[in-house]
Amino acid sequence: MADDRYEGHDYYLVDELLTDEHKLIRDTVRAWVKQNVSPIIEEYAQKAEFPRHLLQGLGEIGAFGPYIPAEYGGPGLDQISYGIIMQELERCDSGLRSTASVQSSLVMFPIWSYATESQKQKWLPKLATGELLGCFGLTEPDHGSNPNGMVTNFKDAGDHVILNGAKMWISNAPFADIAVVWAKDEEGTIRGLVVERGMEGFTTPETHGKWSLRASATGELVFDNVKVPKENLFPDIRGLKGPLSCLNSARYGIAWGALGAALDCYDTALRYSKERIQFGRPIGGFQLQQKKLAEMITEITKAQLLVWRLGVLKNDHRASPQQISMAKRNNVEIALRTAREARQMLGGMGITGEYPIMRHMMNLESVVTYEGTHDIHLLITGMDVTGINAFT
Repeated sequence: MADDRYEGHDYYLVDELLTDEHKLIRDTVRAWVKQNVSPIIEEYAQKAEFPRHLLQGLGEIGAFGPYIPAEYGGPGLDQISYGIIMQELERCDSGLRSTASVQSSLVMFPIWSYATESQKQKWLPKLATGELLGCFGLTEPDHGSNPNGMVTNFKDAGDHVILNGAKMWISNAPFADIAVVWAKDEEGTIRGLVVERGMEGFTTPETHGKWSLRASATGELVFDNVKVPKENLFPDIRGLKGPLSCLNSARYGIAWGALGAALDCYDTALRYSKERIQFGRPIGGFQLQQKKLAEMITEITKAQLLVWRLGVLKNDHRASPQQISMAKRNNVEIALRTAREARQMLGGMGITGEYPIMRHMMNLESVVTYEGTHDIHLLITGMDVTGINAFT
């Protein structure tokens, strides 16, 4: 990959809406990414491997559970800070952001929200530092957009439960130390529990052959009569409310993160358009190239305002799941479109590893699918504005 020459873009002076702390966090994460991730990310994507040595550094910059209170080992930051961190990570690679997003929103968030005090003290501090890595088990081989149809289940067996089933498309699974798993009890009620690496019958086979998120580890969770102590169950949360609240937090982070990928593609295309000479002048001087760049920065600017406002609402505990859904759908869509247009501007160079655009484009094909597909999010907005359920 060429040198990381990224510069931020702020056409509507959105920085004036951020605090000094927000900007300091952004600068800190950006500097860490440029120094530690940008020089190696293309190599790891090419060999389809997650750079595990980065986990401690991600913990040190506060990327794991940014909003988790200090009493549980987190930085205790606000929701805009969380979004900014996700944006700076995905500006480099969606797989990097996925790892932090899963750890924060899908593992630490449910433990913080639904676990007992002893469970919180046991897991959250080590998850915050990156000493432990977690994953989240909801999606199943036969139940993706319909999580209520899950078949993974557990049965009471005295001081423990017996867990059976399988989860699929699980980020971090191959080397996660713990898994937050959602399964049905004997009454068919969805419950959350923590499964730990080393429990007999618990395996995490890796998913190979991916063309997307290659610098992120993906796998399955397989439960074959796994004995899970009852103290690993979340005591009170029942039904889909638990996992869906986690997805809301993750989708919020994705809305910010996808914007980072869009910004990187725009930044690369803009710089290339000024430096690439054809017909005796920079290609940025041709109308069609300017049209592409103008549309990119317009959509990016709208997306920046969208996530900032959503962050304000989330800090006030007023952001609805439907508002978060809209931001996830919109920002991933504009990021994907930006990546495709930027790739065309670079011509043949756009498909090489010397530039990040093709990697972003392939990664975003996963991001537009996970945490609710584009079409599912359209239906969420549609139902919200009409009051009519069109899911089935």
